[in-house]
Amino acid sequence: MAAFRSGLLVLTTPLASLAPRLAPILTSAAGLVNDTLYVHLQPGMSLEGPAQPQSTPVQATFEVLDFITHLYAGADVHRHLDVRILLTNIRTKSTFLPLLPTSVQNLSHPPEVVLTDFQTLDGSQYNPVKEQLVRYATSCYSCCPRLASVLLYPDYGTGEVPVEPLDVPLPSTIRPASPVARSPKQPVRGYYRGAVGGTFDRLHNAHKVLLSVACVLAQEQLVVGVADKDLLKSKLLPELLQPYTERVEHLSEFLVDVKPSLTFDVIPLLDPYGPAGSDPSLEFLVVSEETYRGGMAVNRFRLENDLEELALYQIQLLKDVGHMENEEDKVSSSSFRQRMLGNLLQPPYERPDLPRSLYVIGLTGISGSGKSSIAQRLKGLGAFIIDSDHLGHRAYAPGGPAYQPVVEAFGTDILHKDGTINRKVLGSRVFGNKKQLKILTDIMWPIIAKLAREEMDRAVTEGKHVCVIDAAMLLEAGWQNLVHEVWTVVIPETEAVRRIVERDGLSDAAAQSRLQSQMSGQQLVEQSHVVLSTLWEPHITQRQVEKAWALLQKRLPKTHQGLN
Repeated sequence: MAAFRSGLLVLTTPLASLAPRLAPILTSAAGLVNDTLYVHLQPGMSLEGPAQPQSTPVQATFEVLDFITHLYAGADVHRHLDVRILLTNIRTKSTFLPLLPTSVQNLSHPPEVVLTDFQTLDGSQYNPVKEQLVRYATSCYSCCPRLASVLLYPDYGTGEVPVEPLDVPLPSTIRPASPVARSPKQPVRGYYRGAVGGTFDRLHNAHKVLLSVACVLAQEQLVVGVADKDLLKSKLLPELLQPYTERVEHLSEFLVDVKPSLTFDVIPLLDPYGPAGSDPSLEFLVVSEETYRGGMAVNRFRLENDLEELALYQIQLLKDVGHMENEEDKVSSSSFRQRMLGNLLQPPYERPDLPRSLYVIGLTGISGSGKSSIAQRLKGLGAFIIDSDHLGHRAYAPGGPAYQPVVEAFGTDILHKDGTINRKVLGSRVFGNKKQLKILTDIMWPIIAKLAREEMDRAVTEGKHVCVIDAAMLLEAGWQNLVHEVWTVVIPETEAVRRIVERDGLSDAAAQSRLQSQMSGQQLVEQSHVVLSTLWEPHITQRQVEKAWALLQKRLPKTHQGLN
């Protein structure tokens, strides 16, 4: 059966009976839908009979919240699917009123197919039931014209669906503020206004659990704090974080889809307390196991400022069963960013002026990033390496193309007694002096670029198909026109300082000053095609490089392919 871009899954089985069969149901749905899958919970609804089924309120109990967590956790194995559980008909005790006839809810990705776990009496694709399913779906949500319909049973399971719910409660995943023991059937209290916060980078299923619980609890307004600026500095691979505006855009679309009746106030989170620490109208705060202590700190801060404590709801972290050895064992944006390392992030440059049989990579990174070690690993895989530092040494040597112009520009007092250029003296002359530095780079950069082109010709004569220019100043020098792709090596600035101090014997301040004179990792990444990092053990770096190399081989034009 053809795959659909978006779908609506209507779940009608009682939750306790549905939970054990959820994995095969999601697998069946994932085989039909390849982008957005909306999920509508209507346990106990029948699609048989003459009357058109109506959407009815579902009481928000802890069993329902646990099921939402269970569903998002189960969906995490289907990474291509953007799953969104719709919450319009899930009502807390304080708002448990009959659903009034309302207009059809618009969805940002109108479903092209509606699916259900409903079981017909004979287990067949019974047309009247499918027609009822389509009528029900279109009465609730905006769907595409010619909406397709599929009854997933019996493909998702074997045996009869129990008439009575199985008395097996789902694992408890939500811890309310009250110390009183909660039970699955215990109704969840509703509040007028509450808050939730996070980075929300590459919105994933653990984020969706946090946001969904907050949406169920809130009846009027939800304040959503999105970490920005200083709060991002401690994040792993912050250079690969989505921009704030992009994170807010994805977050807002999700929120409006799942509960459009709420007013959402999405704001930048610039300090650990945010509005939760100062807004007297807030009543609850949803936190994760990781951020629970932060929630406690918010309440202490409120008490110190004569504000009432917030009711805290703690959400269990989702386990990531497929995490690698250097990744966290929870579903995490950090792991997603790690998995981006080695991937192509934007289309390569077209470079018709470069040798036709040679594909050129520009390798760069801040000082101490481990760029040269990456170059050696690429050399081991067959790349031809052009070291721009070595080219600079050649250019400076007596008789080299840069020797005379540099001596004329800076005087003979930069020379050793043997007539060679004293690079330390020259460096001290230009360091911190933008005018003098520009004089030097205006001489050196065009010469090194010319030498690099000569090295490319040598790579071609040696039968190489991939060439790597190792250059710390690749982008500052404007050498993008020499390469098809820019590969950047990133590490945290604190680690770079530690490495520079250890390697070059500089003070922390001198190492910091060197880094400040270069483009930042963030600036480099913004212009990069591939990002790598040497933050972990050498074998993990090697795995990254091998991944990047294998992906490169797949996208090389045929003229560049072959054994290097």
